[in-house]
Amino acid sequence: MAAFDAVLLLSFGGPEGPDDVMPFLENVLRGRNVPEERKLEVAKHYMSFGGKSPINDQNRAIIAALRTELDAHGPTLPIYFGNRNWHPMLADTLQKMADDGVRNALAFATSAYSSYSGCRQYREDIAKARGVVGERAPHVEKIRAFFNHPLFIESVYEHALEASANVPAGSRLVFTAHSIPTSMASGCDYEAQLKEAARLVTEKLGETEFDLVYQSRSGPPSVPWLGPDILDHLRVLYASNAKGAVVTPIGFVSDHMEVVYDLDHEAKALAQELGLPFARAKTAGTNPKFIQMLRELIAERVDGAERRSLGVLGARADQCAPDCCPAPVRPAR
Repeated sequence: MAAFDAVLLLSFGGPEGPDDVMPFLENVLRGRNVPEERKLEVAKHYMSFGGKSPINDQNRAIIAALRTELDAHGPTLPIYFGNRNWHPMLADTLQKMADDGVRNALAFATSAYSSYSGCRQYREDIAKARGVVGERAPHVEKIRAFFNHPLFIESVYEHALEASANVPAGSRLVFTAHSIPTSMASGCDYEAQLKEAARLVTEKLGETEFDLVYQSRSGPPSVPWLGPDILDHLRVLYASNAKGAVVTPIGFVSDHMEVVYDLDHEAKALAQELGLPFARAKTAGTNPKFIQMLRELIAERVDGAERRSLGVLGARADQCAPDCCPAPVRPAR
């Protein structure tokens, strides 16, 4: 077992002000066949919130809560913060870690599921950043996917239960996740893991039925992505005389821009227009159960602690298979 001497929170990144928005989006969309009009549309989303994404502040809050949790219960390790697409950039963070003498780090990526963008791409990011830093770069291993960890399920359950109090009894449970191209989904367990996590939360709520829908697709209309879309689904619920919708963004760890814009703005506005009662559950964020889960995942690797999971899929392996979660086939421009 490796002797880890640091923890790295690894995330997507987001702009911190208006001047950051377009450079950030250029980083996100580099090499992808995303129409210019879609990029400008997403830029407007950020500008409607002052050009600042909530993600970096929320990650800092997770780090602060995890710092308190590790200080109280161990293992006592320094925590660093690095992003894929915006400052603090991962290569800069690895350089800082190298300067501090860190040799082996354990990375927690802010994605609970297995997919190219949620797992393999982070491992590629680590490899690229280590290449930038050079031979002094610390070795970094990624924590396993945690979609069915009991404490993740518990934190999602608590927030879904809280939200359900704001809509009529019998409202439909609707779980949302970021859509991905079907070419990406076909090479990973993303859909199966989302369905299992949603099933586990639904079971804990004492229900038997739920809907899994998707949001935030960004590709051209000609490229198939996972569906149904949350907006289309709200229309279906209204047409079927549903009592309401408890919308739980189970695919997100914290309130990214996709959550606050696509759900709190667009989906909520549509539900109000339709007259469909609507409540959006909070993401796991700094829920104490979620922070405890992070400590347990670290302890698995540092101390050999129990690997906990619920349901039929079991605990994900620490080391990914060489061929898992391949990159999607991107159409030619």
